[in-house]
Amino acid sequence: MPAKSKSLYVCSECGFESAKWYGKCPGCGQWNTMNEEVRQIEPAAKAAVRSEQYRERVRPLLLRDIALQDEQRYHTGLSELDRVLGGGIVKGSIVLLGGDPGIGKSTILLQICQYLGQQLRILYVSGEESQRQLKLRAARLHVDSDNLYVMAETDIESIIEQIKADKPDVVMIDSIQTMNLSQLNSSPGSVTQVRECTNALMRTGKSLEIPIFIVGHVNKDGAIAGPKVLEHIVDAVLYFEGDRQMTYRILRAVKNRYGSTNEIGVFQMEGNGLQEVENPSMLLLSGRPKNVSGTCVACSMEGTRPILAEIQGLATASSFGNPRRMATGFDYNRLSLILAVLEKRAGYFFSNVDAYLNVVGGLRLDEPATDLAVAMALVSSLKDVALSEDAVAFGEVGLAGEIRSVPHALARVREAARLGFRTCILPRSNLKSIPEAERQSIQLYGVRDVREAFACLTGDSAHSRV
Repeated sequence: MPAKSKSLYVCSECGFESAKWYGKCPGCGQWNTMNEEVRQIEPAAKAAVRSEQYRERVRPLLLRDIALQDEQRYHTGLSELDRVLGGGIVKGSIVLLGGDPGIGKSTILLQICQYLGQQLRILYVSGEESQRQLKLRAARLHVDSDNLYVMAETDIESIIEQIKADKPDVVMIDSIQTMNLSQLNSSPGSVTQVRECTNALMRTGKSLEIPIFIVGHVNKDGAIAGPKVLEHIVDAVLYFEGDRQMTYRILRAVKNRYGSTNEIGVFQMEGNGLQEVENPSMLLLSGRPKNVSGTCVACSMEGTRPILAEIQGLATASSFGNPRRMATGFDYNRLSLILAVLEKRAGYFFSNVDAYLNVVGGLRLDEPATDLAVAMALVSSLKDVALSEDAVAFGEVGLAGEIRSVPHALARVREAARLGFRTCILPRSNLKSIPEAERQSIQLYGVRDVREAFACLTGDSAHSRV
C-alpha cells in the first residue's frame, strides 16, 4: 500500500506545526513564517514492524556493567578549543558549531584535521564547496594529512552509508543547512530538513561512537538558522563571537554535556588561519590610551580563567530631550541600572547627558563583577578625570550603591599583579580572602560604595592601604 501524504504548515523560525496557515505564528509571534510542507505518512503495519526490530536491537544495560575506555577524548591540537569542549572530543558526541558567515567555522574545523589526522581517520563532508575548492583552502591552511578524506555531497542518506561503510574516527559536516533527506519534500535548509538530518546523524554517531562536528549557519538575530530544537538534539553548542572586520575571535560554549559552559577560547585570525591567543588579557589591553578619562580596566572570570578587559565610557551633553544610552559588549539593561544607581545613590547626574559604553576587543561581559569598572569609566568621563593607569577594579554594584563581594577574588588579584598592575579596587568583604603574601606585589583597596572607589582610582583617597 503506498504511503499517504499530508500537508502541514511549519514555522521557519520556531518549528511550530499546524494543519492550517497562519499569517502570524502562534508559537513565536513572527509574521509570514508559516511554510507549507508535504510529508509522507508511513503505513501502520510497516511502522509496527520497524518498532519491533528496534526493540529487538536495543537492550538496557546495568550502569556498573558499562565499561569506560582509558582514552575517552580526542585532543584537537588547539588547547583553546579543548578548553571549551571540556578537555577534548568525546567519542560519539555531536557538536554544533555556529557563527556569522566568514568568522572562521570551516577554517577551525579544517585546521584541527591536520592534528587529528596523525592518528585518526577523518571524513570531511562539504555541501557548499567542491573537492577541488576544499583542496585549495587546505593548501592555504597548510593541511595535508594522509588520513583526511573529503566528500562533496548533500544527500544525508548517502553520507550515512559512507560513514557506516568506512567507519571513520571523526566526521565533519559543513553545513547542516545544505543537507537534505530525500524522503522529505521540503527544500534544504527548511525546519524539517535541518531537524531530521541532524537526528539521522545523531543516531549514526551514537550507534558507532563516532564524534560528529556540524556547522550551522546563523540568521540575522544571531541564532542557529532553523528551530531551537536543533540545539536540544546535539551534545554541545559552540558559538564564534566577534566582528569579521577585527582579528579577534571568541569561541564560547552555550551548551556542553561533557564540560563547563563558562569556558571561552580566544583566537586571532591571520593569513594562515586561526591562531591561539594564550594570553587574552595582554591582547585585549594592547593600545590602551594613557591619561584619558572614561577608561577603566575590569577583571572578568570566564570559567576558570580571569581575563582583564578595557571598558570605555563616554558621557556627553545630549542634543535631544531624551538622552541616548548605548552599550557594546555589555547588557543594555544593566547599564541603565548602573546609571540610575550612580545618580540616585552617588550624586553623579546622567539624566541630561548621552551615555555610551564599549568593551574593547569585541569581548562581551555578562558577569556582575564588572559593574564597578563600568561605573568608574562612566563617572570618569562625566567628571573628565583620568583614572590611575595601573589600576584594575572589580565588584558588583547594588541598588543601594554598595559594592558587594564577588567570587574568585584571589584569582583576579593574581592575574592583575601578573600583568603589572599595581593597584586593585575590590569589595571590602573580599579582602579577607586575599593572603598576606599576595598583598606585597599589589596595593589592595577595599571599598564600600561607588564614591569611595572613585576616590581611590583618582588618587584623592584618604584611605590607607589595606
